[in-house]
Order: sequence, then structure tokens, then C-alpha cells
Amino acid sequence: MKKDIILIGAGIMSATLAFLLKELNPDFNISIFERLPEPALESSDAWNNAGTGHASYCELNYTPEKNGEISIQRAIKITESYEISKQFWAYLIQKSVFNEPSEFINKVPHISFVKGDDNVKFLQKRYELMKKHHFYKDMMFATNPDALNTWMPLVMQGRKSNEKVAATYVEYGTDVDFGALTHGLLNYLIKEKDIKLHLNAHVKDIDPLKGGKWEVEALHKDTDKKAFYTADFVFIGAGGGSLRLLDKSDIDEADGYGGFPVSGLWLRCTKPEIVEKHWAKVYGRAELGAPPMSVPHLDTRIIQGKKSLLFGPFAGFTTKFLKEGSIFDLIKSLEFDNIIPVMSVGWNNWELTKYLIQQARLSHEDRVEELKKYYPLAQPEDWELLVAGHRVQIIKKDKEKGGGKLEFGTEIIHNKQGTIAALLGASPGASTAVSAMLEVVEKCFPEC
Repeated sequence: MKKDIILIGAGIMSATLAFLLKELNPDFNISIFERLPEPALESSDAWNNAGTGHASYCELNYTPEKNGEISIQRAIKITESYEISKQFWAYLIQKSVFNEPSEFINKVPHISFVKGDDNVKFLQKRYELMKKHHFYKDMMFATNPDALNTWMPLVMQGRKSNEKVAATYVEYGTDVDFGALTHGLLNYLIKEKDIKLHLNAHVKDIDPLKGGKWEVEALHKDTDKKAFYTADFVFIGAGGGSLRLLDKSDIDEADGYGGFPVSGLWLRCTKPEIVEKHWAKVYGRAELGAPPMSVPHLDTRIIQGKKSLLFGPFAGFTTKFLKEGSIFDLIKSLEFDNIIPVMSVGWNNWELTKYLIQQARLSHEDRVEELKKYYPLAQPEDWELLVAGHRVQIIKKDKEKGGGKLEFGTEIIHNKQGTIAALLGASPGASTAVSAMLEVVEKCFPEC
């Protein structure tokens, strides 16, 4: 059956969904609208990602501890999703969408690193629990300086010999350049699958039409002209911009949703000889009150084929929902149905707001001092500041307590008819794009 489909946002989500839909039904007529001049310039860009290519091996916020008990259920769910992503990417290689996996994915070990007696005990307990699951059977744990020096020499250089430290190590971790992955997918789809990509096309409104269809209004910035398009199905994958567009659709399922924006900054190493000494993603534990996206890590990245070393991200307070957004995004997102949940979250999470403001006021020297917790010999002149992307955490109604609650995951919102869907939230995001888009297919295209 033929359908006119519009995907808003030319990032990894829309690119993945477009590929899946065209594989299921080549007759689908798919158009992708992107408000920026190129695809994948916001959250999918490798420099904007808070973390890339993760399977929850090293991210300690996915294995929370409460009352002395560690839960690994969320980690298992994310690992399952990431395994599905890898299967899909392997299929792309078979289909010759890419010539080599290294065009977008590379092997980079994943390490969890902690300091202090309590944290060492936590990490060992987490390791013993995760080791029992087949996903993590090859995970290693060490407190021995010789092993730790082998895994992460920069982290151990200059460290006091009596300092209590520990780490877990997964050799087969990965790093993914989601920008390169998105570009490769879209280039293939445009040439081979007859998909239309509209760049510099800002979607301004979405209105329901009779018969279950949708009218999408887009401003084509190259010509400064508005155009109207009719679709049987609309997917909103516009990152931080999704909330505003979802609200314009007026579907009941969107009622009560709001957003809490968080900005990000990286330190990037400018000395090649230092970059070459590190080959891992080393994650620590977030400070009390810090959002999950700000979990500190000393991170090897392969971006457009070149190795880089980043530390961060440092979080900051912002009112923008996108890196290229407006300072009025937060205010414009407030509606009658979500103002109480949003204000409630703002009041109940004042410590988080203060933390974000404090992070934004850090000097370069302050940030390097944080880096020294992971690389004791770091020097300010060897690192430069890089602006990362913005994330919008979900705010939704708290049905049990009233008011609102802040969610740090991702969520698919769709109407009962399955004619419109949107992805909200920030983490784990791109790494689980395939599972998220399969959920859209399952809920909105049951005939496939």
C-alpha cells in the first residue's frame, strides 16, 4: 500500500526509520525535512554527542544503587538495544551502504573508573553482579596498578601510589560516529531508494486533516517561501525541537509533556602525542545532583576518520532546546497543559538548576582541575573548549504524586491511530536508534 510519509529532522533517527520503511515497502513515498543546511548537524553530530557507541558497559548511571542494592536491569535493556543496532549496521555493510565498518564504527575499549573506598566497593559489587549475565561475561575488574596502567596509562600517570582506585574493562567496546553513519545512510537512500531530502526547510506547523491525514507547513529558507505538504504519517525526530512540533499536532497523547534543556561543553586535547597515548572510553560516577548526560569521561573518538581525545561533557544552564535554537525555546514550550508539571520540576529540582549554573560559570582552569581527576598530568595549554550539543530531558505529569517529574530516558509518543509519532528525551539516544525506530514501525505500521 502506498503512503506519503514525512520525517522531520535529518538525524540518525529519521535516517534509520526511512531505511527500515523503504526495506519493508519500497512504494512508500518518503520526504525528510531538515531546517539546517546539512543533515546531522545537531544531536547526531559526533562533536555534539554526550556519549557515542555505548552498550552500558561503562556508564555507571545505568546501574544505580539504592539502599545498598544495585540494579542492572536498565543496563541489560540498553545492551539488548545496542546489539540490535549492531545487527542493523552489519546489514548495512552487506547491502553495500558502506564499504567498510570503520567508516562509522571502531573498536574502543570501555572502562568504568572510580576512586575511594566506597566507590571501589560499589564497582566490585557491580562487576560481580554483571559478570553473571552473558552480555558481560568478558568484563574484567582490577585494582592492581599494573593492569590499570595497561588499560588507561593517562589516567594512572602521576597518581599517588596509595590512592584507592579500581576499574572494569570491556575490550570489545565501540565508538560510533553517528554523523558519518547518518550521512552515509541518507546518501544511499537518496540515490537508491528515491527519498526526497529538503534542506533549509523549517517545519513551522502540523495540522490534522480529514481522513486521518496531516498537513505539514514548511518554510524553505533558500527561497523564503512557505509550502504545504500532505502526509499519511508524520515522524518528529527533531531532537530538542520535537516537543514544540508535537504540541502543534494537538494530539491528546502529547498533553502534559514539557522539556528541561541542558547545554554541554567539551575539553578537546590539542596535543597529538597525548591523544595517541589513550585508547579507551573511561567513565566515572556523576557528582551528586548532576544530570546523567554530564557523567564525566575521558573519551577516545574517531570522527571523520581522525582520532580525537575529549573530556567532559560539562553541563550548563540554557533556555535553548537546540544548539542552533532560540533563547526563547523554553518559554515558548510552556502551555496550559504542561505549565504545572514544568514549574513543579523546576521547583523540586532547584539543586540541579544551581548545579547547571555553577557548571556554566567554570573557568578553563576549573575545568582542567576536573580533568585532572582522570588525567593528573593534564596542562591547561594542551586543551581547548568545544561547544557540545543541547539535550532536552522529558518532563511529564506525575500521576501518583501530582505535579511533574523529570525523566532522563527516551520515549516514543504516538497517537491511537498510529499516524503521527515523535521521539522525546536524550539518553541513551542514538546508540539505541534502531530499537526506537522499530518500535515506531511496530506501533504505527502494523501492516508491515
